[in-house]
Formats: sequence, C-alpha cells, structure tokens
Amino acid sequence: MLKRLAIVFLLSIPIYTFAQTGITGGVFDYDNKSFPLQKVNVRNINTSRTTVTGAAGQFTILASKGDLLEFSLPGYHTDTLYLTNMESKTIYLPTQSTALKQVDVKGARISDDLNVVDPNAKTSKRVSTIQPTGNNSRAGGVGLSFGGDGRKERAKVAALDERAGYEEEISRNFSAEHITDLIKIKGQELKDFMNMFRPSVIKVKSDSPFNYDYYIAQAYQTWLKLPPEGRKLSPVPAGKSSN
Repeated sequence: MLKRLAIVFLLSIPIYTFAQTGITGGVFDYDNKSFPLQKVNVRNINTSRTTVTGAAGQFTILASKGDLLEFSLPGYHTDTLYLTNMESKTIYLPTQSTALKQVDVKGARISDDLNVVDPNAKTSKRVSTIQPTGNNSRAGGVGLSFGGDGRKERAKVAALDERAGYEEEISRNFSAEHITDLIKIKGQELKDFMNMFRPSVIKVKSDSPFNYDYYIAQAYQTWLKLPPEGRKLSPVPAGKSSN
C-alpha cells in the first residue's frame, strides 16, 4: 500500500511542474511597435507573483494556463492577458491620451496663448447654426430682410451666432465641476485658474475638435510651475479690455 502511494506521489510531481512553468514574452509601445518598454510591472493576478520587463521589454513569470496577467507602466494604459496557452506572448501597450508632458513657462499671462494641441485629435468640420439664405427665405430659421446688399449683415449675424455657440461650449466643458473632477482644486485657486486658462474661441476653433481634458491637464502642469504670486491674472487697467 505504501509503495503504491509513493508511485502516485512521484507521478504527480512532473504534472505539477508542467502546470507551473514560466511564460515568457515582450512588451512594446503600441504606436511604435519596435520600441520595447522596460520596467513594465507584470503581475500574475491569480498567484500575486510579479516581475518587471528588462531593457529589451522581455519578461518571464511563473504562470499556468488559465491565469490572468496584468501589465502596467506609468503613462500607459494597463492591460490584462488571459492565458489560453503557454506560448511566448507579445504585448503592445497604448499611451494614455492625457499623459502630461513638460511645459516651459515663460510668463504668467498665458490664458489665450497656451499652445496645446491634442496629438490624438481628428480633424472635423463644425456646422454653423445659421445657413445662408435668400433675403426672404425662412428655411432653417427666421428669414431676415435687409435693404440693399444684406450679405455683410447676415455674415455679422452668423459670426456672432457662431461665437456664442463656442462660448457656450467652452463654459460647459471648462466648468468648475469638470475641472475639479480632473485636478482637484477649489475655492479661490479654482477661480484664478479658470480666469487664467479659460481657452479662447480662436483656440478652440483652430484645434477643433478641442480636447478639453487634455488642455486642462496641460494647463494644470503650467499652473504648478508658477510661483504663488503668478497664479492669477494682473488687474486690467481702466479703459482697457482683456482678451
């Protein structure tokens, strides 16, 4: 009886060893697939074992079929992989669209000139809420009739309407509630931040579609680099208007 138990025990050893073999692979940048990512944290969620990738993006971790591996690196989206087999794996991690980059600060009055362009933005066309119509046409809204050549007047009305639409969009997306959800500032600091960095209509229009989250994150990095006395706009002299 003892001999049979010993045989069963010995036979079970290679089975267990096979099930707990290490799996190898490499982790690379999603946009530049030839660029290896080092120091990526690789974690076996089932066993809590961890390792990090080497200079060539390579990794080896103890795992078995059915385990779930997690790959994480600051600045990149965290990804998971369910092991259906033990073949070598190649993982591509995409960068986070809101990853913050260095911003050089050359002055405190930056509001309308913060040069931030979302690298992931796609071009699009904004449709005006005013459609060109004849002097007496009523299609698409209230018809306007001007004496003589009314094209300049209609153009002015269309421009004002378009600007009002952009201002409403900016107020909706650059609101106190949305900003505090992203960067967690409040009170007078929040008011000063909004006054300094509210994007202009020209900026939003030129970078359409405008990525407000990306802009706010970049503006906050600029804000943090400013001295406390520079984190507010200077009072506008009497008789002059601000941008």
